[in-house]
Amino acid sequence: MNPFEMVIGIVLIVTIGSVLRARHGVRRDRHGNEYFVGNAGNEAETKALQAEIRALKERIQVLERIATDTNRAASLDEEIEKLRDRSHP
Repeated sequence: MNPFEMVIGIVLIVTIGSVLRARHGVRRDRHGNEYFVGNAGNEAETKALQAEIRALKERIQVLERIATDTNRAASLDEEIEKLRDRSHP
């Protein structure tokens, strides 16, 4: 392999690597540090998933309170109905 072919091979490898990084959303700042940049379409999905996680955490708190409540017999039905009402928007 002569030096010209070696230079072409190196340039080709670096170019393919750069294209793959760009396709997968990896960018570099001015200091050379790599970071991931999500697509704009993913922001709406991320917000929806965060809202769902918040709702699930609230439900877990209610379920923990129900499980540790001393007056479970009287208020258990009410708490379950509240949870059912929350799950149907």
